[in-house]
Formats: sequence, structure tokens, C-alpha cells
Amino acid sequence: MRLRMEFSTEPFDLDGVPAHALEARRVLDEAGLDVEVGPFGTTAEGEAEVVLAALDRVCRGAFGVGASRVSVQVTTVPQTSGGRT
Repeated sequence: MRLRMEFSTEPFDLDGVPAHALEARRVLDEAGLDVEVGPFGTTAEGEAEVVLAALDRVCRGAFGVGASRVSVQVTTVPQTSGGRT
């Protein structure tokens, strides 16, 4: 099963990239997930076990360097008979 997690970390910093956002991105890159970074959130997709393990590390890492909140939504990714969608 594939999962997609969408999350944002706070507090926001409009003048630069906060340490908690950089840490979250480092974790996702290390996990090898498909990542899309937007202005107010990040989406990462991959196999369920990898996504769930990365989610734990994203939360711990972001809080560890100053995040006050991590908002998360996790959904299943529909699969077609030909593979990924």
C-alpha cells in the first residue's frame, strides 16, 4: 500500500526557511520519498512503512529544532492495475 502525507510545520517564517522545515525536508530526502514542497506545506508519497517511519522522524526532528506545531494528514494512494497512479 502507498500513502501520501501532507504536513506543515510552524511557526511560519516569511523571511527565510526555519530550521524545523529544513529538518523535515532532510528526513524526507533521507527516506527516499517522492516529495513536493509548496509555500504552506509539503507532500511526501511512498510505501506505507517508509512514509509512517518518516512521519515519526519528521515530527521528532521538527519539534527537536523549534517547531511549535506539526499539522499532518495521511491518505492512501489509489493504485491502478498498471502500478502507481
